[in-house]
Amino acid sequence: MELSKSDKKAARNIIDKGIMKEFAKGLNEFSKILKAWEEKKSDNRETYHTLYRNIKGFDKHIASRYDNMTGSHYLFIVIAQLRDGVIDDSDLEVLSDETREKIKTIMSLDNR
Repeated sequence: MELSKSDKKAARNIIDKGIMKEFAKGLNEFSKILKAWEEKKSDNRETYHTLYRNIKGFDKHIASRYDNMTGSHYLFIVIAQLRDGVIDDSDLEVLSDETREKIKTIMSLDNR
C-alpha cells in the first residue's frame, strides 16, 4: 500500500521513535547481563558468550526490520512495531484516518 507524502513523513517519525525504544530495550538487556557478571554471578567466558549471542540476535532483528527501509515498507514496519508493543495506538494519531483504518484491518487479520 502506498502512503501519501504526509503519511510517509509521519510514519518515518513513528518508526524513528520506535527504533529508539528498541535500542533502549536491547541496551537494557545487555546491561542486565553485564550487571550479573559484575556481581560475580557468572564467569567471564559464559558472560561473554551470552552477551555476544544477545547482541548478535538483537542485531539480526534490527537489520531485518529496518535495513533497506523505503517508503513502501513504512506501513509494515509501523504494524510490526505496534504488534511488538514498541509503539502504541496513541503514536498513530498523526496518521490519516485512512491509514489508521488500514493498519487496524491488517492488525485484525494478524489476530485471527
